[in-house]
Amino acid sequence: MAFTRTNVLFAAFECTPFVKTGGLGDVAGSLPGALKCSSCDVRVILPKLRQIPREYHDQMELVAAFDVPLGWRTQYCGVFKLKLGGIQYYFLDNEFYFGRDNAYGYGDDCERAAYFSKAVLEALKHIDFAPDIIHANDWHTAMIPVFLREQYQGEALYERIKIIFTIHNLKYQGIGSDFLFGDLLGLYGCQNAWDQLRWGRDAINFMQGALYYSDFITTVSPSYADEICTYVYGEGMDPILANRRERLRGILNGIDKDKFDPALAPTPFSAEDMTGKADCKTALQVELGLPVRADAPLAVLISRLTDQKGLDLLAGCIQWVLEENIQIAILGTGEAYYQDLFGNLAKEHPDKLAVRFTFDEPLSVRMYAGADLLLMPSLFEPCGLNQMIAMRYGTLPVVRETGGLKDSVIPYNKFTGEGTGFGFMHASGQELGDAIMKAVKVFSENKPAWKELQKQAMAKDFSWKASAKEYRAIYRKLVSG
Repeated sequence: MAFTRTNVLFAAFECTPFVKTGGLGDVAGSLPGALKCSSCDVRVILPKLRQIPREYHDQMELVAAFDVPLGWRTQYCGVFKLKLGGIQYYFLDNEFYFGRDNAYGYGDDCERAAYFSKAVLEALKHIDFAPDIIHANDWHTAMIPVFLREQYQGEALYERIKIIFTIHNLKYQGIGSDFLFGDLLGLYGCQNAWDQLRWGRDAINFMQGALYYSDFITTVSPSYADEICTYVYGEGMDPILANRRERLRGILNGIDKDKFDPALAPTPFSAEDMTGKADCKTALQVELGLPVRADAPLAVLISRLTDQKGLDLLAGCIQWVLEENIQIAILGTGEAYYQDLFGNLAKEHPDKLAVRFTFDEPLSVRMYAGADLLLMPSLFEPCGLNQMIAMRYGTLPVVRETGGLKDSVIPYNKFTGEGTGFGFMHASGQELGDAIMKAVKVFSENKPAWKELQKQAMAKDFSWKASAKEYRAIYRKLVSG
């Protein structure tokens, strides 16, 4: 059989180290490198956002400039390229859409996403890369399969392209006025597209379009793939996803093991010698203004401060949890209600609770390295990376057993000793508090069991190796027909 290489264009709105607002940025920054091999050429295409550090802007090379048709309007696009870490990146430039202070959060985000999707397809005419697969990610790229099928068929460059669409968080779907259907998308009179984009009485839904038009759908953990086919977690998309279940697969995300490595901690350590972790804890307590105590477990929460992340559950138990032998530190930004609540509690319990309402990635790594426990009581969690990073540093997660948390954390079993963390089932502050207290009890009263849990957690392989193999298998199957 002749050797064939699969060309994959990975489309995302954010990607480390250029721009990151959440887990999508981490995935886009690490998965393409894991996918790339002798049989799979993976390149990444992104918007040229203002937030990209100047050092990368200065290295970019202009490839081409062209016009993008978008409904009745025509918009400029410049495509730049930059090679970094063995991966070829393309950046689509338009100051009107991308020259803003933030990546998201504007009233015209649907227009910005539609422009990016259309510009990705137009850029194929101007770059030296003809993809077999376009791997689109989340609603910001959801119009790529719709445009491809409805506006680019009959052109040789596009005829053979297959689309795989990955859902990173189904909650965010890209819903806009139905006026956009003709005015922005240029699909007026296309009944097929109208039937598959229409949402309610007077709206269209970008994500819904991608779920109908894509050749294959993935999401970021096996359990989340099951959950989103149900009414409770399906965010209105469950009938479509259940109907396409044979074309839907959950593949657990991975982490960059080279980036998150206890050997690179402020005081290096390993599963065989945890001495450095104790030093990291001491340094973290000092940095956070907490009393230096080796006898009290330090639990950290590193998260967006929103209800999805289970902050209400923590609010429901934190008062009585703080009465026990424990310290808690919270890092993140989000809703003012939670910042006020936990900020006031920190003032009342300065020796037990520390808060930092900011986005600080270096501090987060020091917290993973120095903490004993990580709190992740999410109401739903498509995958989650924090728990995997924490386990890499021997920091045991306390998680609600949902989505990727269920797939990646093995709850402690006191009879067999197995486990890599602590779990609870229901969205209950009482159950979260009980799980935290179970962890505190093991930490305080059964050091051998605690050390074994740490070793088991650190032994877990959350690299992209297995997941990348699954993605490549899907690519091959799509290309072969």
